[in-house]
Amino acid sequence: MAIFKKGDNWYIDYYVKGKRKRKKVSSSKKLAEQVLKDVHVKIAKEEYLGVYSDRKIVFEDFSQEYLDYSRANKAPSSYKRDCLSISILKKTFEGHFLFEITPQMIEKYKAERLKSVSPATVNRELSCLKHMYTKAVEWKVVTASPLKGVKLFKEPPGRLRYLSAQDVELLLKACSDHLRPIVVMALNTGMRKSEILNLKWSQVDLKNRKLSVIKTKNNEVRVIPINETLSKELHILSKNVKSQFVFSDEFGTPFGDIKKGFAAALRRAKIEDFRFHDLRHTFGSHMVMSGVDLRTVQQIMGHKDIKMTMRYSHLSPEYVQDAIRRLDSVWTLYGHQTKSENLKPRTTY
Repeated sequence: MAIFKKGDNWYIDYYVKGKRKRKKVSSSKKLAEQVLKDVHVKIAKEEYLGVYSDRKIVFEDFSQEYLDYSRANKAPSSYKRDCLSISILKKTFEGHFLFEITPQMIEKYKAERLKSVSPATVNRELSCLKHMYTKAVEWKVVTASPLKGVKLFKEPPGRLRYLSAQDVELLLKACSDHLRPIVVMALNTGMRKSEILNLKWSQVDLKNRKLSVIKTKNNEVRVIPINETLSKELHILSKNVKSQFVFSDEFGTPFGDIKKGFAAALRRAKIEDFRFHDLRHTFGSHMVMSGVDLRTVQQIMGHKDIKMTMRYSHLSPEYVQDAIRRLDSVWTLYGHQTKSENLKPRTTY
Protein backbone atom coordinates (compact mmCIF):
# COMPACT_ATOMS: atom_id res chain seq x y z
CA MET A 1 0.00 0.00 0.00
CA ALA A 2 1.27 3.46 -0.81
CA ILE A 3 0.37 7.04 -1.54
CA PHE A 4 1.52 9.03 -4.53
CA LYS A 5 1.03 12.46 -5.99
CA LYS A 6 -0.35 13.16 -9.43
CA GLY A 7 -0.68 16.79 -10.41
CA ASP A 8 -2.00 18.70 -7.41
CA ASN A 9 -3.69 15.71 -5.76
CA TRP A 10 -2.60 12.80 -3.61
CA TYR A 11 -3.81 9.27 -4.33
CA ILE A 12 -3.89 6.03 -2.35
CA ASP A 13 -2.81 2.73 -3.90
CA TYR A 14 -3.87 -0.58 -2.30
CA TYR A 15 -5.06 -4.15 -2.94
CA VAL A 16 -8.37 -5.79 -1.97
CA LYS A 17 -8.66 -9.56 -2.47
CA GLY A 18 -5.90 -9.46 -5.07
CA LYS A 19 -7.38 -6.53 -7.00
CA ARG A 20 -5.48 -3.27 -7.22
CA LYS A 21 -7.36 -0.09 -6.27
CA ARG A 22 -6.35 3.54 -6.79
CA LYS A 23 -8.36 6.46 -5.46
CA LYS A 24 -7.89 10.21 -5.41
CA VAL A 25 -8.06 11.69 -1.91
CA SER A 26 -7.15 15.40 -1.85
CA SER A 27 -4.31 17.87 -2.15
CA SER A 28 -3.22 17.06 1.41
CA LYS A 29 -0.51 14.41 1.82
CA LYS A 30 -1.32 14.04 5.53
CA LEU A 31 -4.98 13.38 4.79
CA ALA A 32 -4.05 10.79 2.14
CA GLU A 33 -1.83 8.99 4.69
CA GLN A 34 -4.68 8.93 7.20
CA VAL A 35 -7.18 7.63 4.64
CA LEU A 36 -4.75 4.87 3.64
CA LYS A 37 -4.42 3.82 7.29
CA ASP A 38 -8.21 3.70 7.61
CA VAL A 39 -8.46 1.57 4.47
CA HIS A 40 -5.80 -0.76 5.83
CA VAL A 41 -7.78 -1.18 9.10
CA LYS A 42 -11.02 -1.75 7.19
CA ILE A 43 -9.48 -4.45 5.00
CA ALA A 44 -7.94 -6.17 8.02
CA LYS A 45 -11.30 -6.20 9.85
CA GLU A 46 -13.04 -7.78 6.87
CA GLU A 47 -10.35 -10.38 6.21
CA TYR A 48 -9.58 -11.44 9.77
CA LEU A 49 -12.57 -10.45 11.90
CA GLY A 50 -15.42 -10.66 9.42
CA VAL A 51 -16.32 -7.05 10.25
CA TYR A 52 -17.18 -4.78 7.37
CA SER A 53 -18.51 -1.27 6.82
CA ASP A 54 -21.70 -0.16 5.15
CA ARG A 55 -21.48 0.45 1.43
CA LYS A 56 -22.71 3.72 -0.01
CA ILE A 57 -25.56 2.47 -2.16
CA VAL A 58 -28.87 4.29 -2.43
CA PHE A 59 -32.19 2.54 -1.90
CA GLU A 60 -33.37 2.63 -5.52
CA ASP A 61 -30.12 1.12 -6.83
CA PHE A 62 -30.15 -1.75 -4.37
CA SER A 63 -33.86 -2.33 -4.89
CA GLN A 64 -33.08 -3.06 -8.55
CA GLU A 65 -30.44 -5.60 -7.48
CA TYR A 66 -33.02 -7.17 -5.19
CA LEU A 67 -35.63 -7.36 -7.97
CA ASP A 68 -33.10 -9.13 -10.18
CA TYR A 69 -32.67 -11.65 -7.37
CA SER A 70 -36.45 -11.91 -6.92
CA ARG A 71 -37.06 -12.57 -10.61
CA ALA A 72 -34.48 -15.37 -10.64
CA ASN A 73 -35.38 -17.05 -7.35
CA LYS A 74 -39.07 -16.47 -6.61
CA ALA A 75 -42.35 -17.51 -8.17
CA PRO A 76 -43.70 -15.07 -10.80
CA SER A 77 -46.52 -14.04 -8.48
CA SER A 78 -44.04 -13.26 -5.68
CA TYR A 79 -41.83 -11.27 -8.06
CA LYS A 80 -44.85 -9.27 -9.20
CA ARG A 81 -45.74 -8.55 -5.57
CA ASP A 82 -42.15 -7.40 -4.89
CA CYS A 83 -42.26 -5.04 -7.88
CA LEU A 84 -45.44 -3.45 -6.53
CA SER A 85 -44.11 -3.15 -2.97
CA ILE A 86 -40.81 -1.62 -4.05
CA SER A 87 -42.51 0.90 -6.34
CA ILE A 88 -44.36 2.16 -3.25
CA LEU A 89 -41.38 1.96 -0.89
CA LYS A 90 -39.25 4.02 -3.29
CA LYS A 91 -41.59 7.00 -2.90
CA THR A 92 -40.44 7.29 0.71
CA PHE A 93 -36.88 5.94 0.75
CA GLU A 94 -35.55 6.97 -2.66
CA GLY A 95 -32.33 9.00 -2.45
CA HIS A 96 -31.32 7.57 0.94
CA PHE A 97 -28.33 5.31 1.42
CA LEU A 98 -29.41 1.93 2.80
CA PHE A 99 -27.48 2.49 6.03
CA GLU A 100 -29.21 5.86 6.53
CA ILE A 101 -32.70 4.36 6.80
CA THR A 102 -33.63 4.10 10.49
CA PRO A 103 -36.34 2.29 12.48
CA GLN A 104 -37.94 5.68 13.15
CA MET A 105 -38.24 6.36 9.40
CA ILE A 106 -39.85 2.96 8.89
CA GLU A 107 -42.31 3.52 11.76
CA LYS A 108 -43.28 6.84 10.18
CA TYR A 109 -43.81 5.04 6.87
CA LYS A 110 -46.07 2.49 8.61
CA ALA A 111 -48.21 5.21 10.16
CA GLU A 112 -48.58 7.15 6.90
CA ARG A 113 -49.43 4.09 4.79
CA LEU A 114 -52.03 2.93 7.29
CA LYS A 115 -54.04 6.06 6.53
CA SER A 116 -54.79 4.83 3.00
CA VAL A 117 -54.38 1.02 2.96
CA SER A 118 -55.12 -1.99 5.17
CA PRO A 119 -52.73 -3.39 7.80
CA ALA A 120 -52.28 -6.49 5.62
CA THR A 121 -51.06 -4.37 2.69
CA VAL A 122 -48.57 -2.49 4.89
CA ASN A 123 -47.32 -5.81 6.27
CA ARG A 124 -46.68 -7.17 2.75
CA GLU A 125 -44.61 -4.07 1.94
CA LEU A 126 -42.68 -4.30 5.22
CA SER A 127 -42.02 -7.99 4.61
CA CYS A 128 -40.51 -7.11 1.25
CA LEU A 129 -38.37 -4.40 2.83
CA LYS A 130 -37.28 -6.77 5.59
CA HIS A 131 -36.16 -9.41 3.10
CA MET A 132 -34.32 -6.75 1.10
CA TYR A 133 -32.27 -5.94 4.18
CA THR A 134 -31.75 -9.63 4.93
CA LYS A 135 -30.10 -9.98 1.52
CA ALA A 136 -28.22 -6.68 1.98
CA VAL A 137 -26.68 -8.01 5.20
CA GLU A 138 -25.95 -11.36 3.56
CA TRP A 139 -24.28 -9.62 0.60
CA LYS A 140 -22.33 -7.34 2.98
CA VAL A 141 -23.93 -4.16 1.71
CA VAL A 142 -24.94 -3.10 5.24
CA THR A 143 -23.88 -4.36 8.64
CA ALA A 144 -27.36 -4.56 10.17
CA SER A 145 -31.06 -4.26 9.33
CA PRO A 146 -33.12 -1.35 10.71
CA LEU A 147 -36.20 -3.61 10.72
CA LYS A 148 -34.96 -5.80 13.55
CA GLY A 149 -37.19 -4.11 16.13
CA VAL A 150 -39.99 -3.06 13.77
CA LYS A 151 -43.18 -5.05 14.34
CA LEU A 152 -45.84 -5.89 11.78
CA PHE A 153 -49.45 -4.90 12.35
CA LYS A 154 -51.83 -7.47 13.77
CA GLU A 155 -54.15 -8.65 11.04
CA PRO A 156 -57.74 -9.85 11.39
CA PRO A 157 -58.37 -13.56 10.77
CA GLY A 158 -58.39 -14.55 7.12
CA ARG A 159 -61.65 -14.97 5.24
CA LEU A 160 -63.27 -18.38 5.67
CA ARG A 161 -66.24 -18.76 3.32
CA TYR A 162 -67.28 -22.26 2.34
CA LEU A 163 -70.28 -23.98 0.76
CA SER A 164 -72.63 -26.49 2.33
CA ALA A 165 -73.10 -29.84 0.60
CA GLN A 166 -76.43 -28.58 -0.76
CA ASP A 167 -74.84 -25.44 -2.24
CA VAL A 168 -72.09 -27.55 -3.81
CA GLU A 169 -74.75 -29.54 -5.65
CA LEU A 170 -76.43 -26.34 -6.85
CA LEU A 171 -73.11 -24.93 -8.07
CA LEU A 172 -72.15 -28.07 -9.99
CA LYS A 173 -75.54 -28.16 -11.72
CA ALA A 174 -75.07 -24.50 -12.73
CA CYS A 175 -71.58 -25.01 -14.20
CA SER A 176 -70.98 -25.19 -17.94
CA ASP A 177 -69.53 -28.40 -19.39
CA HIS A 178 -65.93 -27.14 -19.44
CA LEU A 179 -66.16 -25.52 -15.98
CA ARG A 180 -67.69 -28.44 -14.06
CA PRO A 181 -64.56 -30.69 -14.06
CA ILE A 182 -62.44 -27.75 -12.88
CA VAL A 183 -64.78 -27.11 -9.95
CA VAL A 184 -64.88 -30.83 -9.13
CA MET A 185 -61.07 -30.81 -9.06
CA ALA A 186 -61.01 -27.85 -6.67
CA LEU A 187 -63.62 -29.34 -4.36
CA ASN A 188 -61.86 -32.72 -4.13
CA THR A 189 -58.21 -31.66 -3.91
CA GLY A 190 -58.14 -28.16 -2.38
CA MET A 191 -55.78 -27.09 -5.17
CA ARG A 192 -55.34 -23.42 -6.03
CA LYS A 193 -56.78 -22.13 -9.30
CA SER A 194 -53.33 -21.63 -10.84
CA GLU A 195 -52.34 -25.19 -9.88
CA ILE A 196 -55.49 -26.58 -11.50
CA LEU A 197 -55.29 -24.60 -14.73
CA ASN A 198 -51.59 -25.44 -15.14
CA LEU A 199 -52.03 -29.14 -14.32
CA LYS A 200 -50.60 -31.48 -16.97
CA TRP A 201 -51.51 -35.09 -17.67
CA SER A 202 -47.92 -36.04 -16.81
CA GLN A 203 -48.76 -35.05 -13.21
CA VAL A 204 -51.83 -37.31 -13.10
CA ASP A 205 -51.46 -40.98 -12.13
CA LEU A 206 -54.90 -42.49 -12.64
CA LYS A 207 -53.67 -46.03 -12.01
CA ASN A 208 -52.35 -45.24 -8.53
CA ARG A 209 -54.87 -42.47 -7.99
CA LYS A 210 -52.62 -39.56 -7.16
CA LEU A 211 -51.72 -36.09 -8.42
CA SER A 212 -48.30 -34.46 -8.21
CA VAL A 213 -48.43 -30.70 -7.77
CA ILE A 214 -45.13 -28.95 -8.42
CA LYS A 215 -44.63 -25.64 -6.68
CA THR A 216 -43.00 -23.17 -9.08
CA LYS A 217 -41.25 -21.24 -6.33
CA ASN A 218 -38.93 -24.02 -5.12
CA ASN A 219 -39.86 -27.10 -7.19
CA GLU A 220 -41.32 -28.87 -4.15
CA VAL A 221 -43.75 -31.67 -4.98
CA ARG A 222 -47.06 -32.14 -3.16
CA VAL A 223 -48.83 -35.47 -3.68
CA ILE A 224 -52.64 -35.42 -3.49
CA PRO A 225 -54.73 -38.62 -3.51
CA ILE A 226 -57.50 -38.94 -6.12
CA ASN A 227 -60.84 -40.00 -4.65
CA GLU A 228 -63.60 -41.89 -6.48
CA THR A 229 -65.48 -38.73 -7.49
CA LEU A 230 -62.44 -37.09 -9.07
CA SER A 231 -61.29 -40.39 -10.59
CA LYS A 232 -64.52 -40.70 -12.59
CA GLU A 233 -64.24 -37.09 -13.77
CA LEU A 234 -60.63 -37.53 -14.90
CA HIS A 235 -61.36 -40.80 -16.69
CA ILE A 236 -64.01 -39.00 -18.76
CA LEU A 237 -61.54 -36.24 -19.64
CA SER A 238 -58.77 -38.72 -20.46
CA LYS A 239 -60.87 -40.25 -23.26
CA ASN A 240 -60.62 -37.07 -25.31
CA VAL A 241 -57.20 -35.59 -24.62
CA LYS A 242 -56.34 -32.64 -26.88
CA SER A 243 -53.39 -31.19 -25.00
CA GLN A 244 -50.70 -31.86 -22.41
CA PHE A 245 -52.86 -29.80 -20.09
CA VAL A 246 -55.73 -31.50 -18.27
CA PHE A 247 -58.08 -28.55 -18.78
CA SER A 248 -57.99 -27.10 -22.28
CA ASP A 249 -60.35 -25.95 -25.02
CA GLU A 250 -61.21 -27.79 -28.25
CA PHE A 251 -57.96 -26.59 -29.82
CA GLY A 252 -55.82 -27.89 -26.97
CA THR A 253 -55.14 -24.43 -25.51
CA PRO A 254 -55.19 -24.38 -21.70
CA PHE A 255 -57.88 -22.22 -20.14
CA GLY A 256 -56.34 -18.89 -19.19
CA ASP A 257 -59.21 -17.40 -17.21
CA ILE A 258 -62.47 -18.87 -15.96
CA LYS A 259 -63.59 -15.84 -13.98
CA LYS A 260 -66.59 -14.96 -16.17
CA GLY A 261 -67.81 -18.54 -16.45
CA PHE A 262 -67.51 -19.08 -12.70
CA ALA A 263 -69.35 -15.82 -11.96
CA ALA A 264 -72.16 -16.88 -14.31
CA ALA A 265 -72.46 -20.25 -12.56
CA LEU A 266 -72.69 -18.53 -9.18
CA ARG A 267 -75.51 -16.29 -10.47
CA ARG A 268 -77.44 -19.28 -11.82
CA ALA A 269 -76.97 -21.12 -8.50
CA LYS A 270 -77.92 -17.93 -6.58
CA ILE A 271 -74.75 -18.12 -4.50
CA GLU A 272 -73.46 -14.73 -3.31
CA ASP A 273 -70.17 -13.47 -1.84
CA PHE A 274 -68.15 -16.41 -3.11
CA ARG A 275 -64.84 -16.62 -4.98
CA PHE A 276 -63.08 -19.47 -6.74
CA HIS A 277 -60.45 -19.57 -3.97
CA ASP A 278 -63.29 -20.27 -1.51
CA LEU A 279 -63.60 -23.72 -3.11
CA ARG A 280 -60.25 -24.40 -1.44
CA HIS A 281 -61.77 -23.34 1.87
CA THR A 282 -64.77 -25.55 1.15
CA PHE A 283 -62.43 -28.52 0.68
CA GLY A 284 -60.49 -27.80 3.91
CA SER A 285 -63.64 -27.16 5.94
CA HIS A 286 -65.40 -30.37 4.92
CA MET A 287 -62.21 -32.40 5.40
CA VAL A 288 -61.98 -31.23 9.01
CA MET A 289 -65.71 -31.62 9.63
CA SER A 290 -65.41 -35.20 8.35
CA GLY A 291 -62.87 -35.95 11.08
CA VAL A 292 -59.58 -35.66 9.15
CA ASP A 293 -56.76 -34.49 11.43
CA LEU A 294 -55.24 -31.05 10.84
CA ARG A 295 -51.75 -32.33 10.01
CA THR A 296 -53.14 -34.39 7.14
CA VAL A 297 -55.19 -31.44 5.90
CA GLN A 298 -52.06 -29.27 6.10
CA GLN A 299 -50.07 -31.77 4.03
CA ILE A 300 -52.72 -32.12 1.31
CA MET A 301 -53.39 -28.39 1.04
CA GLY A 302 -49.70 -27.51 1.05
CA HIS A 303 -49.79 -25.09 3.98
CA LYS A 304 -46.27 -24.17 5.10
CA ASP A 305 -47.49 -23.13 8.53
CA ILE A 306 -49.97 -25.14 10.61
CA LYS A 307 -51.51 -21.79 11.61
CA MET A 308 -53.04 -21.61 8.13
CA THR A 309 -54.75 -24.94 8.72
CA MET A 310 -55.82 -24.09 12.26
CA ARG A 311 -58.46 -21.71 10.88
CA TYR A 312 -60.57 -24.83 10.19
CA SER A 313 -60.14 -26.30 13.68
CA HIS A 314 -63.31 -24.74 15.15
CA LEU A 315 -65.46 -26.47 12.53
CA SER A 316 -65.39 -29.87 14.17
CA PRO A 317 -66.28 -29.71 17.89
CA GLU A 318 -67.69 -33.24 17.65
CA TYR A 319 -64.34 -34.50 16.41
CA VAL A 320 -62.53 -32.83 19.30
CA GLN A 321 -65.03 -34.34 21.78
CA ASP A 322 -64.53 -37.78 20.24
CA ALA A 323 -60.77 -37.40 20.65
CA ILE A 324 -61.25 -36.83 24.39
CA ARG A 325 -63.61 -39.82 24.66
CA ARG A 326 -60.87 -42.07 23.30
CA LEU A 327 -59.08 -41.68 26.64
CA ASP A 328 -61.86 -43.80 28.20
CA SER A 329 -60.33 -46.82 26.46
CA VAL A 330 -56.84 -45.95 27.72
CA TRP A 331 -57.22 -45.13 31.42
CA THR A 332 -58.15 -47.81 33.95
CA LEU A 333 -58.88 -45.41 36.77
CA TYR A 334 -62.38 -46.79 37.24
CA GLY A 335 -62.07 -50.06 35.38
CA HIS A 336 -63.74 -48.38 32.35
CA GLN A 337 -66.97 -47.94 34.34
CA THR A 338 -68.33 -44.65 33.11
CA LYS A 339 -71.85 -44.68 34.58
CA SER A 340 -72.21 -42.11 37.29
CA GLU A 341 -73.74 -44.60 39.73
CA ASN A 342 -70.58 -46.72 39.57
CA LEU A 343 -68.25 -43.79 40.23
CA LYS A 344 -68.45 -43.86 44.03
CA PRO A 345 -66.18 -41.53 45.93
CA ARG A 346 -63.29 -43.04 47.80
CA THR A 347 -63.41 -43.18 51.60
CA THR A 348 -60.87 -40.88 53.17
CA TYR A 349 -59.36 -41.36 56.56
